[in-house]
Amino acid sequence: MARYDRALTVFSPDGHLFQVEYATEAVNKGTTAVGVRGRELLVIGVEKKSTAKLQDARTVRKICEVDQHIVLAFAGLTADARVLVNKARLECQSYRLTVEDSPTVGYIAQYIARVQQKYTQRGGRRPFGIAGIIIGFNKDGSPALYQTEPSGAFSEWKASATGRNHKSVREFLEKHYDEEAKDDDQVKLAVRALMEVVESGAKNIEIAILKTTGLESLSQEKLEALCAEIDKEREDKKKSEAND
Repeated sequence: MARYDRALTVFSPDGHLFQVEYATEAVNKGTTAVGVRGRELLVIGVEKKSTAKLQDARTVRKICEVDQHIVLAFAGLTADARVLVNKARLECQSYRLTVEDSPTVGYIAQYIARVQQKYTQRGGRRPFGIAGIIIGFNKDGSPALYQTEPSGAFSEWKASATGRNHKSVREFLEKHYDEEAKDDDQVKLAVRALMEVVESGAKNIEIAILKTTGLESLSQEKLEALCAEIDKEREDKKKSEAND
């Protein structure tokens, strides 16, 4: 089996490209990213790693603005994400120059997936070790959420998660997501989903909200208040269940 992972373009006898699977494993070991689509907004959240005491936390970004109306969060290798985000930003500007209009969210998601797929079929390079959650608004004002994989696959979602423990987070979203819920409830849902895997609560969570007016990051004070409210709801639920 070992010899089949030495070249990117060689399939194993059972049809696997091991380098692509290694890239997927890098994503699964990365910090969690969550995206939730509301009626008039989109919420994207990531798990933040604790930074060193002397490090500037502002230089460690997991949520990147690709265009005025498109935002990307990722799980996996940060250096790979920087290259891919720069390519996507250039494509947005090229699209504007050529078409004289802003690109759709689906177009950029497809472009990113196409670049990722190219790196799975040529020798002398390796696949991007990231998976991205892409959110944005289309020309008609409708919100859209896409997810890309290291293999080059992409698909549209109502809510999704990637990175460490993404399966349990996705199961939580499937159980609690309501398409007709209020926008504030969708923000709370994204925070609750991240709190399923983040131990230290608001300290290691970053939430950004995208509206038609632009991107807004949730302040630490609001995030701490929201986490405290969620913790109180959990305690009240446990007490009521114990009494029953």
